Amino acid sequence: MNNYHDSKVYCAGAYLRLSKEDADKDISDSIVNQRDLILDFVKDRPDIEFVGEFIDDGFSGVDFQRPAFLRLIRDIEAGKIDCVICKDLSRFGRNYIEAGRYLEQMFPDKNIRFIAINDGYDSLSRNQSDDLIIPFRNVINDAYCRDISVKIRSQLQIKRQKGEFISPFAAFGYKKSAEDKHKIEIDEYAANVVRDIFAWKLDGMSQQGIAGKLNEKGVLSPMDYKQSCGMKFKSGFQINSRSKWTAVTVGRILKNEIYIGVLAQGKKSTPNHKVRRVVDKPKSAWVRIDNNHDAIIADDVFRSVQHILKQDIRIAPQKETAYLFSGLLFCGDCEKNLVRNGVKQNGREYAYYMCVGNRTDKSCTSHRISDVKLEQAVLQIFRQHIANLINMEQMLEFVNNLPMKRDGIKQTDRLIAQKTAEIERYARLKVKLFESLDDGLIDKTEFSDMKRSYDEKMRYAQNALIKLKAEYDSLWESTGTHEWIERFKQHRDIEQLNRSVVVSLIDRIIVYEDNRVEVEFKYQHNYERALEYIQSIQIITMPELAVAGVM
Repeated sequence: MNNYHDSKVYCAGAYLRLSKEDADKDISDSIVNQRDLILDFVKDRPDIEFVGEFIDDGFSGVDFQRPAFLRLIRDIEAGKIDCVICKDLSRFGRNYIEAGRYLEQMFPDKNIRFIAINDGYDSLSRNQSDDLIIPFRNVINDAYCRDISVKIRSQLQIKRQKGEFISPFAAFGYKKSAEDKHKIEIDEYAANVVRDIFAWKLDGMSQQGIAGKLNEKGVLSPMDYKQSCGMKFKSGFQINSRSKWTAVTVGRILKNEIYIGVLAQGKKSTPNHKVRRVVDKPKSAWVRIDNNHDAIIADDVFRSVQHILKQDIRIAPQKETAYLFSGLLFCGDCEKNLVRNGVKQNGREYAYYMCVGNRTDKSCTSHRISDVKLEQAVLQIFRQHIANLINMEQMLEFVNNLPMKRDGIKQTDRLIAQKTAEIERYARLKVKLFESLDDGLIDKTEFSDMKRSYDEKMRYAQNALIKLKAEYDSLWESTGTHEWIERFKQHRDIEQLNRSVVVSLIDRIIVYEDNRVEVEFKYQHNYERALEYIQSIQIITMPELAVAGVM
């Protein structure tokens, strides 16, 4: 590389690169070190005139769409540079195919001199050995990048499975913990906005209406709020200097499980370390951790909102919210929706509901019922259901105080401990089985037979343990407080239904042709389990309950 017989003076551009992965390594790969090495190399070479440097700091060597590298190529094509100097080939790039395209095709075609200092390579004095060594080095650099990519993916997957938050920014309503950047905690200002959004949705507002209300109140959008907190957050969707709330943004918040304490990560990926195209992964491949962090929204509220979002609910003109029973009314015969109609008589407006099957093609009878009559019927059924639940709660309290109930919990707890110990014992036996095979104490046939026996016994014990835990949970559930009953009881004195109460506690309202109304309440499964539990305690009879004062 000290051959100066060519009298031509080359206009050289120094290319320096440091990836995020390299930033954690030795100082020898730093930008400063690369610059010093190149300047020291150039100063004693009269055939090279240093004209500038091109720095890509924080860019992978796999992707050649780097800003400084592209600027270097433009200067080459403009005739400003005819020599490129790098610390080594890995700084130029780690993509074997792309690096080869530049070094083997473009640079020779344009008479560009290329120097990789630490690799001892200068294309001006290239020989046959270089024709073999350079492609080989590029392959090694490519393999190194692939290895790093695999390791990083594995590390990230482990972090996801441990429930560590690995995204650069927390969802609106949360912030990264100051003590641990892989944990998120509630940001009260933004969390209150999230609570308002869910409450307004329960009240019957549309996503567009909620977005408009937030904009009118001057509430910062998620992006503007992050920037106001000093975060360097950017979005490809931003057009104006200040972004506004939109129906899409509101919809994303309403559907995000993160607000009930669920951390779902690994939703997107790239095919490999060379392809930067992002693809969506199936939900089955997501890493989903329940109860990972403090929830902002209660589970029942979130479920109610998801139920609303699945309905085709339209907001009436000149109204901010949906009608009281929108999306919940069904025909008792054809099971189609009931739709609302309005009529004016004697200067007054009346509303009624009718089956959509009758309205569209007369495939069903009208099932017509006035909104006033329907609301009165639903309110009466709602009150009666609350009274039934209060009575049930009294029965449960009496049953739970029986000695046999406490004994049942203790017995189930003992059985769980026994099955757990049994599973652990078979696990230890399997480990010893492998050791015995390695030591030659048993042959492969004996090993297979004994392993099959242990696997079968362990599987039987595991299935038994699952059933016991379910029984234990059921016993404790019936013993403890009944939150689902409390959600109804807080409305025991209700005088008028509202949209929030209806969508939170009612699944379906069924109307029959004779104006008979049935209401399917939420938590029906809990209700049925409680009834079955009471009935399963054979020692309790109805007269005894009456004597106890719970009937």
